[in-house]
Amino acid sequence: MSRLPFLIGSRLWQLLPIIVFATFVVFSLLQLVPGDPALVLAGDYASRERIEEIRQLYGFDKPFVVQYGAWLWHVVQGDLGKSLLSSAPVYDLILQRMPNTLLIATYALLIASLIGIPLGVLAATKVGSRIDSFVTSVASLGVALPSFWLAILLVVTFSMDLHWLPATGARPFSVEPGRAIAHATLPAIALAVGVIAELARQVRSALIEVLGSQYVRTLRAKGLSPISVLWKHGLRNVSVTMLTILGLQVNRLFSGAVVIEAVFAIPGAGQLVAYSAINKDYPVVQGVVLVFVVMVILINLIVDVLSALLDPRAAES
Repeated sequence: MSRLPFLIGSRLWQLLPIIVFATFVVFSLLQLVPGDPALVLAGDYASRERIEEIRQLYGFDKPFVVQYGAWLWHVVQGDLGKSLLSSAPVYDLILQRMPNTLLIATYALLIASLIGIPLGVLAATKVGSRIDSFVTSVASLGVALPSFWLAILLVVTFSMDLHWLPATGARPFSVEPGRAIAHATLPAIALAVGVIAELARQVRSALIEVLGSQYVRTLRAKGLSPISVLWKHGLRNVSVTMLTILGLQVNRLFSGAVVIEAVFAIPGAGQLVAYSAINKDYPVVQGVVLVFVVMVILINLIVDVLSALLDPRAAES
């Protein structure tokens, strides 16, 4: 525990080059996308002189390194640029859309934790039984199911047929929390299924290894009850594994939100980046992707710190 502040400081120092590298990758990939954003801004019937004027206005005519340096300098100052289509600040667009995405991702992570972890524990304590076979089969199916297909199935079943939940749109959680949760339920379930499957599989494998260790066999030989062995020793030893898996799944949730928000017509950050990519609105795409990357990196930092709290040996590594 005494080395925890050192761990946090070390991880924060390591984040700096990672974030800089992430900005370079994001900016570089979008520069390789076919198409000229100046043509999008100028329109189909613009003259060559007008197109060249727009290139000079937005700096598209400058060398790559100069463009990247100027963009990064503005990012450091908190300026993500302006949308090429609407001229609105990218920061404002993200701020408007991100709450919907965060609600769905958090909701999905909560559902996955409440279902996936108990399923993995149940399968690990019933190795070789029908319950174990059922859980592993369902988990394999959950990993293989395309999220967009599942989303459509949920809409048809629970919205169009049963009329239980709304099929599209979103509501601000701060204004209408009940309706916001109702609108986010189907998208969150569609996002959570794959995470549930992955959690169940990984927790099962980790817990089987712990329960089969010499340490646990010794505890059983001393007369400890199976419940005590499972809760006080088994789950404690796999808690860091569970936390790490959850942290890794955050990236999956953000990437999956792009598809899910399109299916459910949710005005979130995922839908924003998809629409902007189609229309070659590069500043918006760069801004949203950069925010996603930074959020994932920071969540991984939090996971490292929590892992050190749960297992002090993590702070020594």
